[in-house]
Amino acid sequence: MGRLAILALCLLVTPPVVSRAAPPAAVASRPVPIDTAIDRAATIPPPRTHHRGREIAQTMHYEGAAWLVRESRQREEDCRMLLDALEVEPGQTVGDMGCGNGFYTLELARRVGPRGIVYAIDIQPEMLRLLAERATAARLANIRPILGTPVDPRLPAGTLDMVLCVDVYHEFSHPEQMLAAIRASLKPEGRLVLAEFRGEDPAVPIKPLHKMTRRQVRDELEPEGFVLDRAFDRLPWQHLLFFRAGAGPDRATPPTSSP
Repeated sequence: MGRLAILALCLLVTPPVVSRAAPPAAVASRPVPIDTAIDRAATIPPPRTHHRGREIAQTMHYEGAAWLVRESRQREEDCRMLLDALEVEPGQTVGDMGCGNGFYTLELARRVGPRGIVYAIDIQPEMLRLLAERATAARLANIRPILGTPVDPRLPAGTLDMVLCVDVYHEFSHPEQMLAAIRASLKPEGRLVLAEFRGEDPAVPIKPLHKMTRRQVRDELEPEGFVLDRAFDRLPWQHLLFFRAGAGPDRATPPTSSP
């Protein structure tokens, strides 16, 4: 067979090279981007040491992030029960304040599904990098990591169905500003949900500085325009309190002594 005939035969049987788009799994595994576009020119007041008679705890450092995903956490805190109690629905928009390395963020993203969004907010970029790595490995494309500041979580206004704060509110160095920003981010029917280790219970093995009583939480949130909607009392160590936005802030309200 001549060379021209062989070449013609190869052209007939060799499939053409076709450019193919990356499969959905590969798209989902692309690195999750982190929004770090904070206003670095903005003035942030010095951190407060006390708020309404309560000493403010220091923010947990990112070098301790492994504690957030410790093996014993489910057994100690019953995190699955907490998540179920939130009653998150597919398609919702949820904020995870003080998200850390994403222990709750990833599960929230699974529960809101591909039509939902989870905004993951932290003031430590190192925490957000750890979260982004875990979200990428889990192929979750509906997580939006945001670098916040001590006074602004940088959440979109009026769009969130829920903002969740798990063991983080007591670390807010500027609670009034943060609560105002969270309030502005909620839909009219949106909820702010706080999980805090029970300060009334000496059997909860957490340092007192990182615990709050229910009375303390209400004394601090109600003057900022939040109303307690309901409470879930079945968690082993934590209060789980659901607040809705009520009337405007009333910062003249004097603090009530806490039990």
